[in-house]
Amino acid sequence: MFEQIAANRRRSVFLILGFIALVLGLGWVFGQLGGVGYAGIILAAIIALAMTFTSYYWSDKLVLAMSHARPADRASHSRLINIVEGLAIAAGIQPPKVYVIDDSAPNAFATGRNPEHAAIAVTTGLMEKMNRVELEAVVAHEMSHIRNYDILVSTIAVVLAGVVALLSDWMLRGFWRVGGRKRSAGLPIAVIGLAVALLAPLIAQMLKLAVSRRREYLADSSGVALTRYPPGLVSALKKLKEDSTVVRTSSKATAHLWIESPLQRQGPGVASWANRLFDTHPPLDERIRLLEQM
Repeated sequence: MFEQIAANRRRSVFLILGFIALVLGLGWVFGQLGGVGYAGIILAAIIALAMTFTSYYWSDKLVLAMSHARPADRASHSRLINIVEGLAIAAGIQPPKVYVIDDSAPNAFATGRNPEHAAIAVTTGLMEKMNRVELEAVVAHEMSHIRNYDILVSTIAVVLAGVVALLSDWMLRGFWRVGGRKRSAGLPIAVIGLAVALLAPLIAQMLKLAVSRRREYLADSSGVALTRYPPGLVSALKKLKEDSTVVRTSSKATAHLWIESPLQRQGPGVASWANRLFDTHPPLDERIRLLEQM
């Protein structure tokens, strides 16, 4: 298990480096097409840094607001708060803030920039449908996201994917106007620029999903290490699989944060296969299978 955890961390680092290389590459092509040379790389780096800085400090507040989360009340949610505090001690980190979302769909997520500035949010449906062992397993999964700095990695991945989409949009909007003029970039750079502008958002999305999926496997393993009881998380994931309700306040922007994708599920078919290709989470069956082998 620990070898797999270390391997997942290494892969996540390489994927983030891939994001950075993609952003800088887009900046270079943008600079060549615009006739400003390496200034395009500088512009791309400035935009990426500015967006990352903003997300680093305010993404958690934005996500909690988008999800309509409210602070948990110790009198009404003592079981949940006690579980969070106990697991925080086991994980050796400061207890995160606890939030509740009024929604019948069972789900949960963690957000924040580091263990000292983190929060865990769970739906009322999760608290109602899970017993204490299962609820503890889900919270341990989210606690692992915090301890492993997954919340920071996921935020950076989402922001860099947004930067790639932004630069690609600029390139496509200005392609005909800039590419049609006789500039030093020439036809080869113009062709490369068009190809990069079209493909970069797709590549960025695949990189973002790869980061998210790897981190889910890691959080499952780390969460079980905290509770010392794999059947607890197995049982919780099976309940999540059987439940058909979806979180009303979810969106594609925050889907990667939840323990299970909160978006509408589809049945078999080509459309469903295409959607699974871009899922933010690995299949629940696969996660359950790996946990049952522990």
